[in-house]
Amino acid sequence: MSRVPYVPGFAKADVQGPSPKAAGRALRERLPRSEQAALSIAAGRPDAVAAVEESNAGRLPELTPIRVGRMAASPFAFLRGTAGLMAYDLTADPVTGIGAQICGDAHAANFGLYGDARGGLVIDLNDFDETLHGPWEWDVKRLATSMVLAGREAGADEDECRKAAQDAAGAYRRTMRLLAKLPVTEAWNAIADEELVSHTDARDLLGTLEQVSAKARKNTSARFAAKATEPAADGGRRFVDAPPVLRRVPDAEAAAVAASLTGYLETLPEDRLPLLARYAVHDVAFRVVGTGSVGLRSYVVLLLGHRGEPLVLQVKEARGSVLAPYVEKAGFSVPSVAHEGRRVVLGQRRMQVVSDILLGWTTVEDVAPGGAGGATSGPGRRDGGLPFQVRQFRNRKGSVDPAQLSGDQMDDYARMTGALLARAHAHSADPRLVAGYCGKSEELDEAIAEFAMSYADRMEADHAALTTAVKNGRIAAEMGV
Repeated sequence: MSRVPYVPGFAKADVQGPSPKAAGRALRERLPRSEQAALSIAAGRPDAVAAVEESNAGRLPELTPIRVGRMAASPFAFLRGTAGLMAYDLTADPVTGIGAQICGDAHAANFGLYGDARGGLVIDLNDFDETLHGPWEWDVKRLATSMVLAGREAGADEDECRKAAQDAAGAYRRTMRLLAKLPVTEAWNAIADEELVSHTDARDLLGTLEQVSAKARKNTSARFAAKATEPAADGGRRFVDAPPVLRRVPDAEAAAVAASLTGYLETLPEDRLPLLARYAVHDVAFRVVGTGSVGLRSYVVLLLGHRGEPLVLQVKEARGSVLAPYVEKAGFSVPSVAHEGRRVVLGQRRMQVVSDILLGWTTVEDVAPGGAGGATSGPGRRDGGLPFQVRQFRNRKGSVDPAQLSGDQMDDYARMTGALLARAHAHSADPRLVAGYCGKSEELDEAIAEFAMSYADRMEADHAALTTAVKNGRIAAEMGV
């Protein structure tokens, strides 16, 4: 027995009862791994179009047709925009009860490359709008389903799609078992980018990753600013309209966004402040973002250093996680959130090994009737303003398009993303507990793959309903934007 009293925030020195691994194994009695294959569509489930219309609430109405058009492009694109609908469906089946900081939208296109503080490239999850504490298996099922839909879009046969889903789950399971055996600090920092290919046996993906890496190194603020800005009368630069994706905003709106950066600085570590103090704010523009976030208020802010070198920040609206009511229904407590931008940022930091050094949050205050971005109300609104997350824009980002991969590459990509997801979960869930449930056999992998195939069919039916509604004029869509 330890002679030192228990210190809150640390583990207890004297632990009685079964080991975490044994506790995880015992959970199989309550929820056998084979039952992870179950897909129960609850009575009263909203139809696909109603779900999309509900998810558009609070977004800028002039942009929702773009969002619908992107979701109508393919079943995989539809999945990308319906994290809330999938969470609704997942609550119909039991969960292990093991909680982790989950991405909430861990589909195959939400992994990618980005730059670290020293100019290197890392690969990891890179979208955390829906992150919160919830069932680890929901992320795994979403990833596996996305592999099936991406494979079908790429022209893979059903056996290849099932194999990709099974490989994603298998890599998750094997990686969690590996992390459970490592010393704590080694597990915490495990799977560096240079080791990932060999760990997941992803050699067929090497050429694609090299091409994506080469492109990502050129994807910088300077390159974006060179294309998206022009010289200004004051000797600086300003954004150029490129509708509908990029547009200039009224002076009052630009001033409100710029003023919010003062609050943003307060969310950064103090050692970052001298860096940003060497930049001046020159311009603000509105820029449309990816499929799931189209219609949210998102700005790019142009900063220029003393030699005119650009740094672009993205100031993106942060709404409450669409998973929150469903996670609560699944038996997990959802604490009140003081600031949704803070929720996103802290969730990202909990899941990534390396995060953007300029990651923070702020609130953009209203400046006129309708407020910044034209919103008078909406999810996440605080008194007088809306919560936003702030990060670097075009920080050497690059991504693999899973719908463009061959069969062999799809398997490699599935194993890589499955391993990354396990590592991300292991920052908040005890890997020994999860590994105890997952076990050595492929029983869980096969069950997840079976679920993924079934749910992919469900998504294809929902997508068909959406495209029919677009054709019939029930819902507006702007295609190809």
